Amino acid sequence: MFTKYSDEIEKDMRSLYDSLSEKDRRRYAAIEAKKLGHGGVVYIATLL
Repeated sequence: MFTKYSDEIEKDMRSLYDSLSEKDRRRYAAIEAKKLGHGGVVYIATLL
């Protein structure tokens, strides 16, 4: 299992995500989910 990111990091992640094109948003979300491992897809989907 993974540890949830801090509120400050989550805010920065959302800000970066919002500045990206649709294609880059998908790539960014996929990389973050992969880094987190099991449960990462659900966490990132909820976050972003």
